Amino acid sequence: MAEEKKQVTTDLVIIGGGIAGLTAAIYAVRAGKQAMILEAKAYGGQIVNTPDIENYPGFAHISGFDFATGLYQQAIDLGAKFRYERALGIRSEGEERIVETRKREYHCKAVILATGAKNRMLGIDREEELTGKGVSYCATCDGSFFKGQDVAVNGGGNTALEDAAYLAEICNKVYLIHRRDQFRGDEADVEKLRQKANVEFVLNSNVTKLIGEDKLTAVEVTNKLTGEKRELSVAGLFVAIGQEPDNQAFANEVDLAPAGYIEAGEDCATKTPGIFTAGDCRTKTVRQLTTAAADGAVAALAACKYIGA
Repeated sequence: MAEEKKQVTTDLVIIGGGIAGLTAAIYAVRAGKQAMILEAKAYGGQIVNTPDIENYPGFAHISGFDFATGLYQQAIDLGAKFRYERALGIRSEGEERIVETRKREYHCKAVILATGAKNRMLGIDREEELTGKGVSYCATCDGSFFKGQDVAVNGGGNTALEDAAYLAEICNKVYLIHRRDQFRGDEADVEKLRQKANVEFVLNSNVTKLIGEDKLTAVEVTNKLTGEKRELSVAGLFVAIGQEPDNQAFANEVDLAPAGYIEAGEDCATKTPGIFTAGDCRTKTVRQLTTAAADGAVAALAACKYIGA
């Protein structure tokens, strides 16, 4: 017989403890509402892995960990509740929204989906097998393991550029592999990398093979224009080709765009009354710390208005 789940009642459930979710909690509790944050992994989201934030207003330099920790502590000190649980789904029963986890059912008046997005994989043979054995998705997490060695970064956005810059300071050589001839990231960062003697751009190319027995020893790259294959001897490959959301568990209550992001405009409202969304998990053109925080504020104020007095 299945164990009956414990029922918890609160005003608002926030699914996701990243920047958007924590900001939403701060605004909600300051508005006098009970806010419960459910987070499957760790507070702060992916920003905790960033060594130095330079583009958040008011902070010339701050580590992602310190930034996220300050936000988390602020939310907790104000009275938000935080639990490490994965939300398995949402269902509506009249005016009530019910969020289900493995052990509990959270009965609430409104929900904010702030699930963020996860790193996208290359999708080539042996990628999972060699993850943690040379293949990584977080340069600041794993870069120190490759100090003094040759590594590669695959990607063309700001994350890839930041990863390459960070690794260039501690590694012998960094190959920056991108499938196009121009980068999507900030030109200023591209120019800084051009000036580094130990960074080599490998453009119009894809990683097509991972080489090594028990650990990565090289990658094969194929030029898209010529078909030429080249083997790069590297101890590490850092994949930075974007993110993808994890919203399928909530598809019964919200509309998802083809790429899996939650359909919502700048008001952060979904198709279901009482369910809002915030941060990188929703459809938007800019995904930055500032937009995540802004979404959290907008969604929380909308949720509080929906809940009422």
